[in-house]
Amino acid sequence: MALQLVPHFDLQVDVLRWLRAGTEGRGEGVLEPNYESLHVLNVERNGNIIYTYKDDKGNVIFGLHDCRTRQNEHLYTFEKDLQAVSCSVNSERTLLAASLVQYTKEGVRNELQPGSKCLTLLVEIYPVNNVKVLKAVDSCIWVQFLYPYAESQPLPQNHLLLISEEKYIERYHIQITQEDGNRVVIKNSGHLPRDRIAEDFVWAQWDMSEQRLYYIDIKKSTSILKCIQFCADESFNLMFEISLDITLSDSGFKLVNFGCDTCQGQEKFGNHQPSLCVFTNHTGSLCVCYSPKSDSWEQITYSVFYLHKGYSKTFTAALRSADSCVTKGITFLNIGYYVAVYLPGHFLHLLNIQHPDLICHSLFLTGNNKMINILPHHPLQSLTGSLILDRCSGKLYKAFLNQSDLMWFLWNSSLDCEKMAALHCVLSCGRDPGFLEGQIIQWISEHVSTCHSFDLIQEFLIASSYWSIYPESSNIDTLLPYSSVLTWNTEIPGITLVTDEISLPLMKVHSLKGYWAKLNSNLEYVKYTKPHLYYHNSMVRREWHNLISEEKTGRRSTVYVRNILDNAIKVISYMETRNLEPRLIPLFQEEDNHQRLLMGLMMSELRDHLLRHLQGIEKKKIEKMVLDYISKLLDLICCLLETSWRKHSVHPWVLHLDRRGSAADFEVFHLMTRILEATDSLCLPLPPGFHSLHTILGVHCLPLHNLLHYIDNGVLRLTETTVVRLMKDLDNTEKNEKLKFGIIMRLPPLIGKKICRLWDHPVSSNIISRKHVTRLLQNYKKEPRNSMIDKSSFPIEFLPLNYFIEILTDLESSNQALYDFEGHDSVDAEFVEEAALKHTAMLLGL
Repeated sequence: MALQLVPHFDLQVDVLRWLRAGTEGRGEGVLEPNYESLHVLNVERNGNIIYTYKDDKGNVIFGLHDCRTRQNEHLYTFEKDLQAVSCSVNSERTLLAASLVQYTKEGVRNELQPGSKCLTLLVEIYPVNNVKVLKAVDSCIWVQFLYPYAESQPLPQNHLLLISEEKYIERYHIQITQEDGNRVVIKNSGHLPRDRIAEDFVWAQWDMSEQRLYYIDIKKSTSILKCIQFCADESFNLMFEISLDITLSDSGFKLVNFGCDTCQGQEKFGNHQPSLCVFTNHTGSLCVCYSPKSDSWEQITYSVFYLHKGYSKTFTAALRSADSCVTKGITFLNIGYYVAVYLPGHFLHLLNIQHPDLICHSLFLTGNNKMINILPHHPLQSLTGSLILDRCSGKLYKAFLNQSDLMWFLWNSSLDCEKMAALHCVLSCGRDPGFLEGQIIQWISEHVSTCHSFDLIQEFLIASSYWSIYPESSNIDTLLPYSSVLTWNTEIPGITLVTDEISLPLMKVHSLKGYWAKLNSNLEYVKYTKPHLYYHNSMVRREWHNLISEEKTGRRSTVYVRNILDNAIKVISYMETRNLEPRLIPLFQEEDNHQRLLMGLMMSELRDHLLRHLQGIEKKKIEKMVLDYISKLLDLICCLLETSWRKHSVHPWVLHLDRRGSAADFEVFHLMTRILEATDSLCLPLPPGFHSLHTILGVHCLPLHNLLHYIDNGVLRLTETTVVRLMKDLDNTEKNEKLKFGIIMRLPPLIGKKICRLWDHPVSSNIISRKHVTRLLQNYKKEPRNSMIDKSSFPIEFLPLNYFIEILTDLESSNQALYDFEGHDSVDAEFVEEAALKHTAMLLGL
């Protein structure tokens, strides 16, 4: 399944066995536990799990399971037949707070106090001593101790939240002291100071991990979401408020994560009540997930308010025909960079909360998919830290995205939107990236031509490079591209989407740290940054083309180019230190100055881009991030080629030019062509040697006219290394002569001069002679000359040629200094005469 639930705690295994083992062998008179009453009440910030059960007399027993030691501990027994609603233990395990009620078929029995139905107790449990009644009221109460941020630094006093069904929240301040050795008692228990934290709310959620309280109150029919942060110094702050376009009733009341609701407790609310929860993560995301009450089972609507992005998305999902086993409420689960929307038996929607702009980056799986059918069909409760509680079975799970199942889905998906979403899900998992990328590359090598809505190679290169450096700085998410796709207009089967702009949260505190600073940075980015700051290579493309043009004319700055090439040397050296194993294919073994220029330019531009926008990060770290990013790009390209090379068992003799191409050669050539298309449109560098290998495979695999057509259209790029090999390694058969001539005629002038001298052939001599004559005659001015020619100085008497050669000889004599400096001593008028005679003889067929 795409969403994997790994067992973290099982009430039946971790507690029930312990209870049964504890009662075996006991004598008569020992009270037997009522095992059916066993259920989880709360999960504290440190991961300890509080549970309750009854003995055969109905006495309420509270126990604790230590998640670290895997040991159970009896906390307290309340000797009355009541129903535990809520329970919490302080971090030192010296105090226990509990809320209890009693229900009968006839109603509430008045065993507590006159006029009350709920009893809230504060108990000294180290050792069990005094019991203080905090509340005895006619409305239900929930309790929750605040926890210190570091267990090694306990709070000077304990703080307890009381949440009342009458829509108020109070905080009690509890000072404790030690007496008679280690005995812990409440100091001044007769009067405990308290604060009113919130009131008149209709919904509240507790974040145990971050010690935050979210609640909604309604003002003038508008739902206002607020957040209170409890701080390490015992203070608390209202962090933000924002109005939400959701429908909640003034008379309603719902709590989320104040303890663990049982199945029975949920059923009284009905199956189709509004579902609402708030999710955050360390990147500064803040999402509100909402599903309104629905009476229709033909479709269901749910909304996600991406408060850190400034918009909401409302999804409408079509449902399968309802039956008794699937008519459960919708569940929202927090899974790191994703929010899972789960409707048992119908669908699982993995929503990308880090980059939610395009629907194609979120994965929608219907109930027909076997990957969701094995998820529990019980109500699930999402706790912090990706913990999921199955309320009915009492099992606690750690939820994460399953890479293996996602890879299986990637191999078997047929829709482009599914491939896109699954690819990003897999890459975001982050576990064992080397093995993961190897599997993705194998998939790409077999599916490179199956995607029509986006370029598969482009998407892999951009997304994988992004995730390779994302852990180094979460601020990267607004500065580096996450995807090669900018828009998505293709429908996702089974779901429709409406996007609306929303107001941003109004921050109430200005000195911010940690998560709040990151959230505020995200809000500032949305508010003031237009357009977005994503890096792109448009500037690099312009500068690269300028440098290549200047190279042709010989007018480029040597110092500037040297600095750019030094950047490329840094990248290549960095890659060599990270990849010590020899490469299977001959890359990085030649200069290829054009690719080195592009590599160096990208490093320079990307480094400047990050330095401008990543404040407070030292320059060395940014330079390392840039090296990691570009090295990753190049390494992925190498891995793509090597995987294809191994898959098709390409023989090393493919590098020899005097052989025909095989089907395996053509497969690798096709992949290289796709890689070139992908990188060219994004102006990404290629490993030096890529173009040489690509051209050699093209010579093997393509007919001559196709080969020259590929060269003319820029699909094949001629490098000096490749052309030199062509001239030296191929003999002068008629076919090879045509190939050499076609290539020489397409070379840039600077390379062409050098290459022509390597081919001992009348064609190359003719080309050299033409260029030499053109150079000599470009500034020639005709002057009166003696018509008499010394015929004895010419091997053949042919007056037009004799006269022309004499003119060239005179011009060479008058320009001898420049001629010697430029190194043209092997080309002179005599060479031109010989070339002309050979060319004439060839034309005459002599």
